[in-house]
Amino acid sequence: MVSLIAAAIKEGFARNKTDTNKQVKKVCTFDLNAFSWVIVALCSVMVGVTKTGIPGIGILIVPLMATVLPTGTSIGFVLGILMIGDLFAIIYHRRNAEWQYMLHLLPAAIAGIVTGYFILGAVNEQQLRPTVGVIVLLMLGINYWREKNQTEETSIPTQWWFAAGLGFIAGIISMMANAAGPIMIIYLLAMRLTKIEFVGTGAWFFFIVNWIKVPFSANLDLMTLETIKLNLMMVPFIAVGALLGIFLLKRVPQKAFTVMVQILAVVAAVKLIF
Repeated sequence: MVSLIAAAIKEGFARNKTDTNKQVKKVCTFDLNAFSWVIVALCSVMVGVTKTGIPGIGILIVPLMATVLPTGTSIGFVLGILMIGDLFAIIYHRRNAEWQYMLHLLPAAIAGIVTGYFILGAVNEQQLRPTVGVIVLLMLGINYWREKNQTEETSIPTQWWFAAGLGFIAGIISMMANAAGPIMIIYLLAMRLTKIEFVGTGAWFFFIVNWIKVPFSANLDLMTLETIKLNLMMVPFIAVGALLGIFLLKRVPQKAFTVMVQILAVVAAVKLIF
């Protein structure tokens, strides 16, 4: 199995390097206008907030960034700032992960990442924008269903196939749109973890998954030297967001804030589609 995946990756790297349909653009950071800089900085602050305080805000970052950068470039940039945000999260939750639950997800998630890589290599910019928009809307729909129908008494499968299925889907969606949060929430809720274990396990899972995605994203030119430079420029904003998230966690009504963010995410996703 491992050898087959490795062979597929090698073949895909060679094919995607010469794929004439690939239209992901590299963006010079100095080409951003004032409005785009504001959005980039705002999204960086939101990454910090979502990693330490208010997870629901993360779904807005993906479609918002895709409105000011080419969709492929925005995916690579968001991956970079998420990785920086992950560092804050795992330092804060360095002892709070339940590794046995995470290890159930990771093999299937890696297979999902490989699948997402091949899909990304086969689509162009015009196809990718609405695809990302649809993914965001689907994740919002899943999140809405979970909030309306899931209670502590709700029966959710806990067998191996449940973890494998969700891990595979999370890998695909994470590779294509950095938007697998709602899938991870469903799995962690099914495991009946405490709040601290819930947040800590999720933080470590995405830290590992995001690093696995780096060579795939670099091969597709989603993550480039320009996006990395932009990521590093945003470190202060991410740090401010991380501190702001800790502050807001105890002071902002979670439900009202989440609803507002989800509405904005719907608007941004619809804009990507149409």
